[in-house]
Amino acid sequence: MNRFLRILPLAGGLLTIFPLSGQTPVAPTGVSAQGYDRHIELRWQPVADPAVTNYQIYRSTNGGVNYDFLKNSGGNTGTTIDWTGDEGQTVARHYRIKAVKNNGLTSDFSDPALAQTRVFSDEELLDMVQYYTFRYFWDFAHPVSGMARERSNGDGNIVTTGGSGFGIMAIIAGAERGWITRAEALSRMSQIVSFLQFADTYHGVFPHWMNGTNGNTVPFSQYDNGADLVETAFLIQGLLAARQYFDQNNPNENAVRNAITKIWEDVEWDWFRKNNGPVLYWHWSPNYGWQMNFPLRGFYEAQIVYLLAAASPTHPVPGSLYQSGWTANPGYCTQAIYYGYPVYCGGFGGGPLFFAHYSYLGFDPRGWKDACCNYFIRNQNHALIQWEYAKKNPEKHLGYGENSWGLTACDGPNGYSAHDIQPNNDDGTIAPTAALASMPYTPSQSMAALKYFYRNLGEKLWGNYGFYDSFNESLNWYAPSYLAIDQGPIVAMIENYRTGLFWNLFMKNPEIEPALLACGFQPDNSVLTQQLALPNALVSVYPNPVQGSQFTLVVENKTAQVLSAGLMDITGRPVLQIMATEYMPAGKNTRTVLTGHLPRGIYLLQIKNADNQLLVKKIILSN
Repeated sequence: MNRFLRILPLAGGLLTIFPLSGQTPVAPTGVSAQGYDRHIELRWQPVADPAVTNYQIYRSTNGGVNYDFLKNSGGNTGTTIDWTGDEGQTVARHYRIKAVKNNGLTSDFSDPALAQTRVFSDEELLDMVQYYTFRYFWDFAHPVSGMARERSNGDGNIVTTGGSGFGIMAIIAGAERGWITRAEALSRMSQIVSFLQFADTYHGVFPHWMNGTNGNTVPFSQYDNGADLVETAFLIQGLLAARQYFDQNNPNENAVRNAITKIWEDVEWDWFRKNNGPVLYWHWSPNYGWQMNFPLRGFYEAQIVYLLAAASPTHPVPGSLYQSGWTANPGYCTQAIYYGYPVYCGGFGGGPLFFAHYSYLGFDPRGWKDACCNYFIRNQNHALIQWEYAKKNPEKHLGYGENSWGLTACDGPNGYSAHDIQPNNDDGTIAPTAALASMPYTPSQSMAALKYFYRNLGEKLWGNYGFYDSFNESLNWYAPSYLAIDQGPIVAMIENYRTGLFWNLFMKNPEIEPALLACGFQPDNSVLTQQLALPNALVSVYPNPVQGSQFTLVVENKTAQVLSAGLMDITGRPVLQIMATEYMPAGKNTRTVLTGHLPRGIYLLQIKNADNQLLVKKIILSN
């Protein structure tokens, strides 16, 4: 046999022939290393040689004197993670890499790269989780459409409509946090909206799945091969946030805004009343019509559909449809209490936690209530119910506790399924997205979960796009997958917790507030003006009203505690971060707060402790 050919058998008795090169491959170049809290990420430029099948990673822990083989990395990648698990130590490590051909020949070592881990602050951990998760929508996006692929372990040409709406928000967060430039984000948005303008739609409504290369519908099921109104609403939610973000008066941003407006105005929300009926329907098929017959009633992830349908400038539905459709079931409002928390609406225990996330990536529920409840309070209680459930752990699952919680729809040992606290609906599978996307509702509990998932389980649960989809410690099972609809809420909701970015952007669209009023919502400041006591602390502000361009905040602690503080406008939207999860010792602590850049008016000072107890004070800026 020619020593430069390798012949391998394939299924069906066929043979495939791979050319082998007798030349030693060149060493990888551009090797870099970045240290984090418990891991180090290596990056390099893949060798431009189709015969290279993998890379050998070597590591030195003695200053680069000796290198030991660490692991193999696939030939199509230029990145890998070394999970060090240093547990608070600051340890430097050197790395070198070899390229390996399919004939076994290896290159020389690459140039070395050095990095070290260190303990990250809470803010740095949030940065890290957002950044890695953002990469799912940036690095792993479909190359033709720019849309979000449905999942990391499926058909790479299937893109998801709703997941792409979430991913648009992740791209904006990436620009805001400097991981990409505004110009790069705009270019990707132009790619996405250009694709959407020519993709399949049905009365302006997109299907659940599309082929990312040509925009053709990929059936979700036999009868679900046409319009998906809920997935389209999630996409529009992201697009409307982008329309507000790209607000500069230049040809490129104008073009993206105009394209988004056209997509938004083309959606025939009113047609999905099915013959002008009192409720909206989820699906319609060009082959099977209304065969799916799924009216949008009751509380689950689809509330945003009615808000957008009432807000449509071209094909609106009457706001009264919110009552005749969404809240029409007699049992929509409930007096049920679970683990001490009223849930107000929804099924047993509130249902899977994605019910509290998908409609609220853009819609800011803090300042509004309908006849049933304020949905920020409802969603906060939903998350707290699941947190309490994990602490009680009635099913005795391994790993459940106050730092490891969150049941939602996700991959599991037996496939994709929706999990919640209902009897027989909890098989021990936790999804990081459940707790992490609840960050605005339960910041201390969600932050504790983030630390546990990363620091305790990260060796099995952390990968190139952040946390894998789910895990089951009872079965020692860890998902190998990422899902767009689980990744997106992590980025967007952490950002809403930190800055309120997407709540601010979406709510700035002029169509939204009139739609809320038409649907029967009323302004509600109960979330924003709770005068709860802050234990062991006396808080004062002077001068108040503020006459100049600054005021002094004094926090006198009886005992040391961790606090965060910020200013909100009267609607509860964050405008200034004063302290981000900061340790404050016992005694008097003072902060000078600069306010010269803020317009005159009434603001709310909010101070939280680690147990999510808060104090709200009214601040008047009269300068």
